[in-house]
Amino acid sequence: MMITKQRKIIFAITLFYTILILYFMFFAFGRADSLDRETGYTFLFIPDDFFRLPGLSDLLHPTLMAAVGFGNIAGFIPFGILIPLLYRTSFLRFMVLFILSILVLETVQALTLLGSFDMNDVIQNSIGAAVGFGAYKFGFRTDRVWRNITVTCISAMVLTIGIWGIFGIVDHALTKEQGPFVALNELKNSSAGPSTDTKRDSFQMGGQSIDPQYNVYSTEGKSTVTYTYTLDSSELYLYLNFGIPDQEEAQGSLRISADGQEYLSTSAEDSSHEPGMSSIYLQGAKEVMITLEGNERIWDVGFREMRYAWKW
Repeated sequence: MMITKQRKIIFAITLFYTILILYFMFFAFGRADSLDRETGYTFLFIPDDFFRLPGLSDLLHPTLMAAVGFGNIAGFIPFGILIPLLYRTSFLRFMVLFILSILVLETVQALTLLGSFDMNDVIQNSIGAAVGFGAYKFGFRTDRVWRNITVTCISAMVLTIGIWGIFGIVDHALTKEQGPFVALNELKNSSAGPSTDTKRDSFQMGGQSIDPQYNVYSTEGKSTVTYTYTLDSSELYLYLNFGIPDQEEAQGSLRISADGQEYLSTSAEDSSHEPGMSSIYLQGAKEVMITLEGNERIWDVGFREMRYAWKW
């Protein structure tokens, strides 16, 4: 009799919690209000950034997206506890059925325009359910109800923290970072043109004093000069400053291309004597070409290579 009563209580809790989760999936965060603005179905099949969980800074200064990221896992932990309490099931069978259920719900979200099908959500929700199942296995080993609940809650917190830590490590390992600044003149110059001015003398531009720290490129009295460098990086950001010194006539241009594709083109009419700054993302480029005309000058040209942290 007591067992039947407990089962009814657990079933009622499960039903109520399921309704709550369905509300958040389909109606919370103003989904219904934005329905008339949706113009198409959204299906995101490729997982992206699902190892990213809120960090300590996100918890100290919480945002809606941080709450959603953490809730995608924590919010589904109770299912891993409640479902095994109601029905005898193995971990594999439970996870297969749970994943199929989430796939259906994500599809309905997309088709009703009340959300999107996001594989990240499927993975994170499933991890939450797996954590809950593990906590259930650790906790419910005796006939003492409160002891079981206490151990299960503690196990869920420990497993969640463990997942949080593992996700943080994996996210860091899979995140590319910009490396140290490398001046372009430190690379081998594969062109036959003049070398970079290594004197780095100061000059005036836009009424301010410019003090180059790494290099200066100019036409060195010629009408047009091209500098060509061979790159040895698959992904990088190229940085440069450009302009025409105040004491020189405002005529000239700058073009930067990589493997025949132009990434930057500017002329004296665009900038005059005002200094400019630019960053160019290059992926898979083998050769970068810098062409200067007239009095255009560039300085502190260099790049930061994008690499995984464990490769530095």
